[in-house]
Amino acid sequence: MIDGVFEDEHGKFPAGSYIRNPPQSRHTPGSTDGCTIFVKLRQFDSADRTDVRLDANAVPMVDVAGRPGVRASRLFHDRREDVRLEQWSPGATVALVPEGGMEILVLEGSFRPSGQPSEEPFAPLSWLRLPIGDRLTAIAGPEGCRVWVKEGHLRFAPLPA
Repeated sequence: MIDGVFEDEHGKFPAGSYIRNPPQSRHTPGSTDGCTIFVKLRQFDSADRTDVRLDANAVPMVDVAGRPGVRASRLFHDRREDVRLEQWSPGATVALVPEGGMEILVLEGSFRPSGQPSEEPFAPLSWLRLPIGDRLTAIAGPEGCRVWVKEGHLRFAPLPA
């Protein structure tokens, strides 16, 4: 949940909520006053039945070993994927070398790829996919950067025929 309050028969979920509805789950989405959400469809293994509904803002962030200026909180983890929030300190240089690919959604602040100072920054609601074998060194903006990260899942994606 990015903004507003999302509602379904399971409850009301304010900005900062993380909702994971696996395959074959059903719900009736809505919002009385409107909301902005980030939705990814058909992203899970067809046998996955793990649902999650949590206030991501209440999950404590901890320093990430070996990654100065990075704090993270885990939202979900299984053998196929790791989903987390990361907070990058202002000006931090963050090396991303994902095994199994990675997707990043900027929630607050901004970052630029290292070595490309003239490029437009990745600002709130920017989305980036790093394919398997790709890497990125990012420099957090002067206000820092808060990102949603999903890592590892691309190694299970079906290949085009």
